[in-house]
Amino acid sequence: MLKKPSLLLVFLLSFSLLLAGCGQDNANTPNDQDNQTSVEQQNLLVYCGAGLRTATDDIAQVFEEKNNVKIEYHYAGSAQNLTQLELTQEGDLYIPGALSYGETAKEKGFVSSMDNICYHIPAIGVPEGNPAGITKLEDLARPGVEVVLGDPEGPAIGKTSAKILKNAGLWEAVNENLVSNTATVNEIVTYLTMKQCDAAIIWEDNAQGVEGIEIIQIPPEQNDIKTVPVCVLKCSEKPELAQQFADFILSSEGKAIFAKHGFKPVE
Repeated sequence: MLKKPSLLLVFLLSFSLLLAGCGQDNANTPNDQDNQTSVEQQNLLVYCGAGLRTATDDIAQVFEEKNNVKIEYHYAGSAQNLTQLELTQEGDLYIPGALSYGETAKEKGFVSSMDNICYHIPAIGVPEGNPAGITKLEDLARPGVEVVLGDPEGPAIGKTSAKILKNAGLWEAVNENLVSNTATVNEIVTYLTMKQCDAAIIWEDNAQGVEGIEIIQIPPEQNDIKTVPVCVLKCSEKPELAQQFADFILSSEGKAIFAKHGFKPVE
């Protein structure tokens, strides 16, 4: 004949089960919090000119540390990025290498707000030691000088270089010396550092902190200085967060980061 359990034993079993249940709830709490944090993190897709990368990577790092946000850059030539935006109708911000691309995006109805960040200053880049003895823009047209330029239909520096050379009456002669038309300004920098050309037109800031490149300034009367804007896109699904990132870029802290990388901020 089975004996009935004592009231004390029933109480102890019930109490131990209650403690186990509480322990299980507490054990799950950190995971629940981690999942909640993961869910709450938001991403911003930013179409950005490749030549701005040194500064914009630093900008993203600082902004991400202050906010639960991941900045995802799509680096390419400014024209390529605009085409990508037109095709996908997706994204949060557009940061081209020249204001004209921002204005085109605005005319096409993609931009809700646009503000200027800094200036992009074209310059002649030569390999270290300047083996071809380049001193001025006209030297790029000398017979035998190997020149690399950005594609006029691609990066902002390509369109700008074409304008500078055409205004100087040098476009056809320099094209006779052309080794390559590149899709991004970063590729031009590689040609220079690898000594695969004698000269190129790049942005002054591209040589900041880069070994193997020397800069020759273009006189103001021959130059075509550009302004870099930040555009918040109408197609953004997170417009307030996108504007918050744009505001940070335009803040004194954001512009100081651009200045550190050789850009001249817009006052």
